[in-house]
Amino acid sequence: METVLTNLRSLGEVTLAALVLGAGLPMVFALGVRWWSAAASAGPDGTVRRNPVALAGAYLCLIAVLVVVVAAVLFVAKAFLADRLGIHLFGQA
Repeated sequence: METVLTNLRSLGEVTLAALVLGAGLPMVFALGVRWWSAAASAGPDGTVRRNPVALAGAYLCLIAVLVVVVAAVLFVAKAFLADRLGIHLFGQA
């Protein structure tokens, strides 16, 4: 019975990670793109007005996505980096 509970707990953790990274990360990217499009608007006389709050939000979202993607690539390559280059990340011995 203990094995079943351990397996169910692990399944829940994997499902949560899949939801956060599989649906949450694209949502953050889409929000960044949406704010990027709202960062500049043309006035009636043709002048472009900047919205610094929307631009800052867009930058934050896109940088967060970039950081997660780079961390994921490094996590996948941690054994290679430890073996070939001697760089130990994420507790790789």
